[in-house]
Amino acid sequence: MSVRWLTAAEVERCLPMAEAIDAMAEAFEAVHAGRVAMPLRLGLEAPAAGGTTLFMPAHDPGLGYTALKVVSVYPGNPARGLPAIAGLVILLDAGTGRPLAVMDGRALTALRTGAASGIATRLLARPDASVLAVLGAGAQAPYQVLAVCAVRPIRQVRIHNRTRARAEALAGRLAARLGPAVEVRVAATPAEAARGAHVICTATAATEPLLGAADVAPGTHVNAVGSFRRGMRELARDLVVRARPVFVDQREAAREEAGELIEALEAGALAPGDLVELGAVLAGTHPGRVDADQVTIFKSCGLAAQDLYAAARVWERAQALGVGRDVAL
Repeated sequence: MSVRWLTAAEVERCLPMAEAIDAMAEAFEAVHAGRVAMPLRLGLEAPAAGGTTLFMPAHDPGLGYTALKVVSVYPGNPARGLPAIAGLVILLDAGTGRPLAVMDGRALTALRTGAASGIATRLLARPDASVLAVLGAGAQAPYQVLAVCAVRPIRQVRIHNRTRARAEALAGRLAARLGPAVEVRVAATPAEAARGAHVICTATAATEPLLGAADVAPGTHVNAVGSFRRGMRELARDLVVRARPVFVDQREAAREEAGELIEALEAGALAPGDLVELGAVLAGTHPGRVDADQVTIFKSCGLAAQDLYAAARVWERAQALGVGRDVAL
């Protein structure tokens, strides 16, 4: 038996952003419809190293695949010259259980997380949105920019990061990739980046809110993708409450893992019914944006179903293109 090994570059080659966005739409629809078997992720802490390793399985018999992602998040790694996020995704045939592929989990996670913001932006942001603010300059940030630029006519990107040098480095890379039609600049503070922006993406490991209601203009759409556990919060309670209903990837996961929402729910500022799955908007059973001045929030902690649907696309494209290396087990 052989398994296809796919590097980060091969994963990116096999999953262009436009296709990744379509895959995330399918994943969210499948989750909302109850077609995906997907337990909540298992997280193991490594307190001495300040890291977390997550185990995320998903199975969709209709899609024909099962996937398991093992991903580690070690915020201190950049100081060691290592990436903060690393991992692998294993894809299996759902009918036989046979392993089909092992692929780079860091690249796939960044792509599918960016693409989730892409589909949320397509559904919830104003059609004329042209100014994007990004808080965070880590592995997720460039994919957030590429995804939003794929669905809206972005003309200016503002980047803020706690370490300005990293924001400047990202700005340089994005300017080269996006070309002269898009102005890319660095903002000194989160509020400066957000002021007057039409779309805001937060992709940080913040434990104290970066943005409050006063920082966000009417009509803004926010994609909050950084926090994935109770102690993490990127958005203040007053902003979350202002944006009711809050759109989420899955209600169950949000109530267990989204720090901003858990805090607001426990304080009684949000009710469980204020959480709406993005899949409901895709299915046409709940409206998205209802007026031009509405502030909308998509809060995503990341689902194993996203990895499953993204990995399936990578595998099928890799077969068609002859990409990757088959390794005998």
